[in-house]
Amino acid sequence: MADAGPGVGGEVGGGIPSYKQLKEDFVSNLSGGSAIEIAQVCAVAPVVSLLWSVLQARQSFFKPYTPIAFVVDFLLNVGALLLSVTLYSRVPLLLNILLLLPAGLLYLDSTGGSPPRRKKPQVPPQAQKQQDDTKTSAGGLSTKPFLTNYRGNMLVVTCICILAVDFRLFPRRFAKVETWGTSLMDMGVGSFVFSAGLVASRPLLKERANGNHTTPLATRLIRSLRHSLPLLALGVVRLLSVKGLDYAEHVTEYGVHWNFFFTLGFLPPLVALFQSALKLVPSYAGLALLLGVLYQVVLESTDLKAYILTGPRVDLLSMNREGIFSFWGYLAIFLAGQDTGMLVLPRNLSPSSTGSRRKTLLLHLAARSALWTALYLLTTDYTYGAALTVSRRIANLPYILWVVASNSVLLLAFAGVDTLLFPAFYRAQDVKTEKEVYETATSRVLRAYNRNGLAVFLLANLLTGLVNMTVRTLDVGRIATMGVLGGYMVVVTGVAVGLDVYDVSIKL
Repeated sequence: MADAGPGVGGEVGGGIPSYKQLKEDFVSNLSGGSAIEIAQVCAVAPVVSLLWSVLQARQSFFKPYTPIAFVVDFLLNVGALLLSVTLYSRVPLLLNILLLLPAGLLYLDSTGGSPPRRKKPQVPPQAQKQQDDTKTSAGGLSTKPFLTNYRGNMLVVTCICILAVDFRLFPRRFAKVETWGTSLMDMGVGSFVFSAGLVASRPLLKERANGNHTTPLATRLIRSLRHSLPLLALGVVRLLSVKGLDYAEHVTEYGVHWNFFFTLGFLPPLVALFQSALKLVPSYAGLALLLGVLYQVVLESTDLKAYILTGPRVDLLSMNREGIFSFWGYLAIFLAGQDTGMLVLPRNLSPSSTGSRRKTLLLHLAARSALWTALYLLTTDYTYGAALTVSRRIANLPYILWVVASNSVLLLAFAGVDTLLFPAFYRAQDVKTEKEVYETATSRVLRAYNRNGLAVFLLANLLTGLVNMTVRTLDVGRIATMGVLGGYMVVVTGVAVGLDVYDVSIKL
């Protein structure tokens, strides 16, 4: 952000607002848009996944992974998402149709066709037993293609939006709302937490597979702190940099000192504590719903909601009340993500099922999507429901249900693409074959984002700050905006893919 001059904190002489004030006003007092439009924008990701998967399954377009393949990979999985929130933001449905048409034509093309199915080799009894043991062991947890596509797309959209929101080309209805309403960026924040919860279920599944159902609380807390400390450190760095550089900030988003890194950092230890509650509520989804309902009851039956929204900022608690109290809503979203992870991560989803594993997976995801969506409609409907309004600022029950329902539907859509075009993944008889199919069925770009997600997100934050300190983003036109955003995503994607090429994993 360019230097605003001597009146950087408020107005320049003569009552003219400073550039910093203009920036803060640009992201303040917004009311969002419709949940249906947001769903149409979010649908671009699985539609792109469908087109990419058809190209790969029918034409083996991305194998070998040539420079041309990388360019197309980038244009589909990054470029299309960038268009969905900029040039096509008014007509996301049109963009979906434009992407679906070539996907449908390629899928129906008789000259393409899936590779022939190989005859299943006969496996000796002892070897078969070892394979079965691997499938149900901790090491047998699988990374399914649709999970990589889901998390990779979520990270790409997040990286795009955190910079795009500072330009006028980015619709104000997609930016975070002030208090009540739905927006794309509000969904993005919740999706990041849901995705983190989904991944956090992996160590729990490993413990259960090893027969360790009662890990001591002290051990769980120590493990959780290892994950929390880097995030809390990043939160402190962000706080100091924002205050030290006099960077434009939206106080009602999280508070005066709180930021999203603090929310992410405090989640693991709180989740470790809540695991003890599973003895009473033997379900992460049930625990998430119970927490969300209790939090909503407190909001409605006490003065807490008024305190969060209108209370004076006189001490450390009141200065950061949005971040502190919305944390309970994010904790519920995280727990719901863990519940979904417990469903989709195990290799053998339902050993006793007579149907195929992929059909069972889709049925389970469809049932959960329907349940969460029904609960969201029940809480928000003005005729037959509770007539509550979504609020990301306080992370109330409707917000929790909206985020969980939307992400569950997205997972179902990505899983549907997987099972349609890469069924060989679910027929794999050993880990090696499964890994080969996984690499065939996933975008190199999305795998790279997924591998170093938090590090890439941190890089995107640093580049966003750099752009805002060097470019007057409010004065940039449409063409220049697309140039800046495109160049920025080339750098972020290039670093992510470069780390993947050199087999570097940065654990934060």
